[in-house]
Amino acid sequence: MPSRCVSSKFWRRRLQAACAAVAGLLALVAAGNDAAARSGRSERPVETVQSRSAGDPIMAIVSLHNQRITVYDAKGWILRAPVSSGTKGRETPAGIFSIIQKVEEHYSNLYDDAFMPHMQRITWSGIALHGGVLPGRPASHGCVRLPYDFAERLFGETKIGMRVIVAPTDVAPVEIAHPLLFQPKPGAVALAAARAAEAQEAAKKAANVKLAVATASREVTAATAPMRTVENLKLKAAAQLAAAEAALGSAKSAEEKEQAESAKAQAAAKLAEMQTQWEAAKADLQQKLDAVASAREAAAAAEAARYLAAEAARKIARELQPMSVLISRKTQKLYVRQAFEAVFESPVTIADPDRPIGTHVFTAAERTSDDHLRWNVVSLLSSKHAETAAAHDRARASSSRDLEPAPTDLNAAKAALDRITIAQDALDRITAIAPRSSLIVTDEPLSAETGKGTEFVVLLSGEPQGGIKKRRRSTPSEFRYPYPRGTPFWRSPFGGPFQSW
Repeated sequence: MPSRCVSSKFWRRRLQAACAAVAGLLALVAAGNDAAARSGRSERPVETVQSRSAGDPIMAIVSLHNQRITVYDAKGWILRAPVSSGTKGRETPAGIFSIIQKVEEHYSNLYDDAFMPHMQRITWSGIALHGGVLPGRPASHGCVRLPYDFAERLFGETKIGMRVIVAPTDVAPVEIAHPLLFQPKPGAVALAAARAAEAQEAAKKAANVKLAVATASREVTAATAPMRTVENLKLKAAAQLAAAEAALGSAKSAEEKEQAESAKAQAAAKLAEMQTQWEAAKADLQQKLDAVASAREAAAAAEAARYLAAEAARKIARELQPMSVLISRKTQKLYVRQAFEAVFESPVTIADPDRPIGTHVFTAAERTSDDHLRWNVVSLLSSKHAETAAAHDRARASSSRDLEPAPTDLNAAKAALDRITIAQDALDRITAIAPRSSLIVTDEPLSAETGKGTEFVVLLSGEPQGGIKKRRRSTPSEFRYPYPRGTPFWRSPFGGPFQSW
């Protein structure tokens, strides 16, 4: 986006924001009246779990059918709120995404600089979660609108990389155990802690040695001045001796010769004294110079050790970053990504490959021991199931939004895993498994949205995708924002402000 004039454009934006706020308020009032007329009650409020302390969110599930978002930590749901997704022809695409950028004050690149506060991008083609007006029905151009207060709260809770699942139906994760679900290498956490401690100790040693070099250098400076003073006195004494010898050579009388010899003797004694002092000062200075050289060698060695220890710690830390694995029945391949970058891909065997396997998201929710992770699974059902669920909902309640999300079918998820065989060489390379790592099993291929600056993106082919088909995928570098007060765009977690899990 080209740069904007700060004066007129700034006030124009502020005016637009004010107008949008007023329009939003009027729309909310109108929507509330409309909803009250249709349902006899106001819009469903934001909910927060009260029975326990909430942990860090690990995923958010947006139900297109229920127009609701539910946020989960490792133990279960922690936040819920109504949403407004894309309208017909601009539908929010159902699929698997993650948060790839956060901007606190964002103005649309596509729709007349529309204000989208607390924007959390999930595709580079412009699909995002953000605060907006909720009329009680799908109303956006493809984004997921959230209540303004909820959007602000969620913005403060989430981190770059958090999984966002847009599901046709409302479904909840359930705990699962299966031999195919990866477990961490035993001792990985302890090894990482040991490497971190070694790096810290090496850094401390390097700092101390640098301090010793500075101290030795100051001592050299302090010793140089006295030596130069003695050296000047020595030169002066030598000049006096030369003068006395000249006077002795030109003396004519016995008295003059006696005085010249006395002066020569005094000058020679002074020169000898200065020579002794100069040699002592020189020896002291040389000792201090040798100490500086030794300290510098020690500093170089300590710095090299610090670098190696830091690299070892970073390597282990990288291995403890969440890893994502995707298995596609469409391509018969396994793909691995970590920290938004492709790691490798490999062929995979799926039994009965012509039969659908579904789309399932397995997530390592939390570590239960040094070498064991607890997993859960979310299975995405098609909109056909949503129609069945809607009929069931109408039989149970006046509004489907009052119902708990349906738990994932555990047997179906296990059956999907039972059909998969991963080659041993690929398994040997999938060792960096940490909490929030994931395994995605799907009938779909990788979406073209998967690429630089993204996690895996999977779109459900049998669902409307109008909100994304009408957009051009841009690269992260093409986005510029006049109010970059939010979290900066993702960079590598090993040298930048990436908010790691």
